[in-house]
Amino acid sequence: MAEEAILGFLQQNEEITDSGQFSSEHNLDHDEVVNVIKSLHGFRYIEAQDIKRESWLLTDEGKKYAAEGSPEVQVFLAVPAEGSLSKDELEKKLAPSVFKIGWSQVGKNKWVQMGKQVSRKVKHVEDKVKNLLLQTQDGLELDKESLKYLEGRKLITSRTWKGYSVKKGPNYAPKRKNFATDLTRENLQNWKELEFKEYNYNAKGLPVDAGHLHPLLKVRKQFKDIFCQMGFEEMPTNNFVESSFWNFDALFQPQQHPARDSHDTFFLKAPSTTRELPEDYVERVKQVHESGGYGSRGYNYDWKREEANKNLLRTHTTAVSSRMLYALAKEPFAPKKYFSIDRVFRNEAVDRTHLAEFHQIEGLICDRGLTLGDLIGVLQDFFSRLGMSKLRFKPAYNPYTEPSMEIFSYHEGLGKWVEIGNSGMFRPEMLQPMGLPEDVRVIAWGLSLERPTMILYGIDNIRDLFGHKVDLDLIKRNPICRIGIE
Repeated sequence: MAEEAILGFLQQNEEITDSGQFSSEHNLDHDEVVNVIKSLHGFRYIEAQDIKRESWLLTDEGKKYAAEGSPEVQVFLAVPAEGSLSKDELEKKLAPSVFKIGWSQVGKNKWVQMGKQVSRKVKHVEDKVKNLLLQTQDGLELDKESLKYLEGRKLITSRTWKGYSVKKGPNYAPKRKNFATDLTRENLQNWKELEFKEYNYNAKGLPVDAGHLHPLLKVRKQFKDIFCQMGFEEMPTNNFVESSFWNFDALFQPQQHPARDSHDTFFLKAPSTTRELPEDYVERVKQVHESGGYGSRGYNYDWKREEANKNLLRTHTTAVSSRMLYALAKEPFAPKKYFSIDRVFRNEAVDRTHLAEFHQIEGLICDRGLTLGDLIGVLQDFFSRLGMSKLRFKPAYNPYTEPSMEIFSYHEGLGKWVEIGNSGMFRPEMLQPMGLPEDVRVIAWGLSLERPTMILYGIDNIRDLFGHKVDLDLIKRNPICRIGIE
């Protein structure tokens, strides 16, 4: 109906000057008219020019004052024409919001005498605010100063009306032609009699729905590829729940160590304890904790089996390493290179750099006669593949490695040395009870997956990378990971 009205009007007239006025005169919905104008303009039946008009509407507060009067006038009228009253008495006669606004305005206008007693200073006042609001309501134009004043008091708000002026276009016709849009059998049989819609080769198709890799998965894949290039074998890390024995005791970590406190570790309520542990190995671990061995004095305390049996969410993937090395000790010895990248859990306060769960990267080499020099050489090779060629090492302490080293790399962007990981050689007190030969050494290192990912993708809050607050647009639009890619 709107289309017929527009094309029919233009057949007899040169122009529709105002789509809003046209809609009113022909009893049409303006939104429908606008949609038809856009469609006809797209096919060049008409030429359309934008029209914008700004108008002012009263806010809810403005409508209230237009009906009841402005707060300042209401306060003024509440003050008796003769005599005075206290401020408290005046306040009781008015609504709290009216008194609060009106009291400040009558003071600015100097309409009343303020003090312990309130009295009028003038006999009569004009409610200019109400008059201006009524003029606005009637559609009358106000000067800029009055509009600015009412808008500043949030009594009016602007509204922009949008419409069109319309003229005939190059393809104008009193009635729209129906173009064929599909190559059906019937259309092909009568193609000479039909006009086909032009094909827009520049139009973009619908976006293809597809899955997207999380930045952590991209970086994880690159780390995994680097390990595989260096001949490492991935360890099975599918057990998030671990016993305290494999997580702590097998690593020669004493039972009174602060990391084994509930403030740092998540212990399970059900099942609270493990059912199976290798008894002969447990006995050797107990002995080395209590009285030492293999050149060590031990910790000289009463080792408790019930502490070792407690189940927990693993605090590091080294618990998996201890299982793998124990399994390796049962077979005729052969050198091995292992790595793992998986989730670990720690009872930490959540902030922009810490979460209660994160991902740990770990690599280890087990062979005869390994030295600290071998560890440093492997670290140089590993981190150079990550683009980190400038390394420094600092002595550190770990319960299950000796010697131990913190790893630092020079960050060109920050212009300083940044800690990137930890490393060391597993202690004899850990390896010998497993049954590994005396000349076998294990070198190992670890780092988090989140920290290099945050640096690569410019993320300064770990909660924006991992967890329920992650923005899905980040997952859809993040670039490829270029770690290890020349």
